[in-house]
Amino acid sequence: MKIGIAGLGLIGGSLAKAFKKYSDATVYGYDIDSSITDIAQIYGATDHELTSDNIMECDCVLISLYPRAAVEFLKDNAPHIKPDTLVIDCCGTKRMVCKVGFELAKKHGFVFAGGHPMAGTHKSGFANSNEDLFKGACMVLVPPVFDDIILLERVKTVLKPAGFGQISVTTAEKHDKLIAFTSQMAHVVSNAYIKSPVANEHKGVSAGSYKDLTRVAWLNPDMWADLFIENKDNLLNELDFFINSLKEYRSAIAAEDDKKLRRLLEEGRKRKEEVDGK
Repeated sequence: MKIGIAGLGLIGGSLAKAFKKYSDATVYGYDIDSSITDIAQIYGATDHELTSDNIMECDCVLISLYPRAAVEFLKDNAPHIKPDTLVIDCCGTKRMVCKVGFELAKKHGFVFAGGHPMAGTHKSGFANSNEDLFKGACMVLVPPVFDDIILLERVKTVLKPAGFGQISVTTAEKHDKLIAFTSQMAHVVSNAYIKSPVANEHKGVSAGSYKDLTRVAWLNPDMWADLFIENKDNLLNELDFFINSLKEYRSAIAAEDDKKLRRLLEEGRKRKEEVDGK
C-alpha cells in the first residue's frame, strides 16, 4: 500500500511513523516547511516527498494541515488523485473541509471522508510526533453517506497501523458543534485562566486541579486561532453560555449568598454525574 501524508506535524508525523513501524506501506510525505519534509525522510518516517506528480500513485491520502491549507491542498491536487483513492482529512473542524472534499471527490472520482483523530499533546510539530500517539484513541469519521458500511470497513483497514481503538461516525455539523464544547472551549478557558498575575506565584501551592486546568494552555496559537475562527458560531455559543454561567457564580459570591452558591455548585456536581457517570 502507498500512503500520502500532507502535513508532517504532530498528527501527520505520528501517522507517518505509525505506518512505517507497523506496516509495510510506502509513505510519501509533504509539509509546507520543506525542511520538515527533508527531516521526515532522513528520520525514516517517509520514503519519498509527496508531490502533484506522484500523488496519483497513492492508495490513500491523509491531509493533516490546518483547515484552510487543507482546502487549498485539495483544490490543487484533486485533478492528480486517481479515481477510487481514499482521501481523509485530519482537521479539527469539519464543515468547510468536508464541503469542498465531497464536491471535489464527486467531480474527480476519488473517495473523500472527513476525519479527526482524537489524540494529541500540548506540544506540536514533527519533533514531538510518536508512532503510538493514536493507540486506543477514537477516530471521528464524517463520510459522504452516513451508513456506508463498505467505506467504514475500508477506513478501518487502511488506518489499522495507527492503532485507533474505535471509529465514531457523525456529520460535519454535529462534529463542529460538539468539538466547540469538548475541545475548543477547554483551550480558550485554560489559555485565559493562566493569564492571571497570580499564576507567577503558584509553585508550592498548586496541585492536580491547577495542572488539569492549565495543561492545554500550552498550545499552538496558529492552529487554534484557525480552528476557533473556522468554528466561531459554535464556539461563540459555548462562550456566551459559559460567561453567563460564570456571572451567576460571581453574583452569588459577591453577595455572600450561601444558598444560591450551594445550589449552583450542586447543579454542576449533578451535571457532571449525569454526563460522565458516577
